[in-house]
Amino acid sequence: MKKKLNYRKALVVLLLFITQSVSAQQVTLSNNLLYDATLTPNLRVAMRLSPHWSLGLTAGYRPWPTDDETVRKYKHLLLSPDLRYWKDSVNVHHFFGINPVYVHYNISGIRLPFNLYQLDKEQRYQGDFFGLGAFYGYSWPLGRHWNFEPWIGAVVGYTKYDNYKCGHCGTKIGTEKKVLVFPQAGLSIVYNIPGRPRQVEEPVLQLQPVVEAPVTAAVVTKPFVPALTPVADFKGRAGQLQQENPVVQHISNYRPYDRTRILRKEKEALYVHFALGKSILDNGFRENRVTLDRIVDITRQIMSDSASSVKKIQIIGLASIEGNPASNERLSQNRALALQKYIQQEVTVPDSLFEAVGGGEAWADFRDYLNDLASGPVLDGSAVESSLRQALTIIDNEPDAVAREQKLRRMNGGKTWKYIKEHILKDQRNSGYIRIYFDYVPDKAAATINEASELLTTDCGDCHREALRLLQTVRNDERAQNALGVALWLCGQKDEALSCLRRAAANGNADAQRNLRELEAN
Repeated sequence: MKKKLNYRKALVVLLLFITQSVSAQQVTLSNNLLYDATLTPNLRVAMRLSPHWSLGLTAGYRPWPTDDETVRKYKHLLLSPDLRYWKDSVNVHHFFGINPVYVHYNISGIRLPFNLYQLDKEQRYQGDFFGLGAFYGYSWPLGRHWNFEPWIGAVVGYTKYDNYKCGHCGTKIGTEKKVLVFPQAGLSIVYNIPGRPRQVEEPVLQLQPVVEAPVTAAVVTKPFVPALTPVADFKGRAGQLQQENPVVQHISNYRPYDRTRILRKEKEALYVHFALGKSILDNGFRENRVTLDRIVDITRQIMSDSASSVKKIQIIGLASIEGNPASNERLSQNRALALQKYIQQEVTVPDSLFEAVGGGEAWADFRDYLNDLASGPVLDGSAVESSLRQALTIIDNEPDAVAREQKLRRMNGGKTWKYIKEHILKDQRNSGYIRIYFDYVPDKAAATINEASELLTTDCGDCHREALRLLQTVRNDERAQNALGVALWLCGQKDEALSCLRRAAANGNADAQRNLRELEAN
């Protein structure tokens, strides 16, 4: 009778190992792509024991073909624990290892890799292999939680197997024993399970009091408290432009327009002005040329940046309160569309990114301007101040826009209206409020650096090693050099630590300069 793969016990061993590993620190899961190519599902679970040592277990199981009548078979179960030594540094991630190997196999009709051992394709071989291997590999960080690890080695071992007459029959020919040598290799994708390492409590030792001998001098070593200021997100070109151009805002600050908003109090918006009753955009009118060039330049820079993008350009067309309200509605909408068209002629921006709306007559801004004038120190006690307060009362109590304007025109024999036209209405004949809203690619490097920096502020050795692992994934980012130097120092790699800190200090990092002074002084 054919032997069955006794995989249940092996799976129990693997589950026990996984359970213990998950409760430990710096757990990784990996899959060997070369082993996958043989249609064998496989998984390696490992945990870091110290900065230079890790322990792992690889399991591979190929149960098919399940039909015993099939001639070609490569059914097997593999279990291989391994112990690795890591030669870690800033730019080097070599590892060396040894791995005992156990395989239970049932094969026929196949050729072994590299044709190392000739097998009779007409016969079936079923048995066990016990071996010991050695290997070398290299680990490349692919991201915050991912690595790529190619490795190569060899296995030498002993096998005992039963030989059967054919691939699908149970006629036993005999039993043989052999010493075998096999190559082993892998292209592994590794996932580092996220999570803050658990801080290990140090045992408290109860010591008997001792009598101290008098000392003449003592050398006190000041504990190293690293300076680690959080790294700000890089928001791309849009984030840089925002610093000097408040008209640029992150999309989280966006809100749709409603007519209760007082746009003149929302600082640093841009305005393009129009002649009375006109919706034709004139570059030479007032300061339009400078404003339009600025809008186009900002939009073009953000649109060409891969790290940030324009999410919305908000244009609110406005008209002054004078004239027919219905005509002013159309005028304000046409003014907003005129500005949108101008931007699209200069920069390729799809219609979907624009919010071009007509705000009609700008009564909210007009009332706010009147209120500021009436409350200002220059007009206190004057007749103009009194008439402006009367105008505010009319605006607040007359709901009909046409009647409201007529009452304002008739006030004080027309003098108040004349003052309003000369000092207020000329600035309301414009395309209104313009804002450019952007978004940016999340700065994963900054998040990694900040997480590692937080780990470095603890007294936990495992935390420091986890911080070093995180920082090695972003080691080419200049912002990481200070934290990387601190991590290397706390993990005992002092020469490389000083190199990183000097690099960061030379680039003007104040934290690195402080850390470097403190460490070099010790």
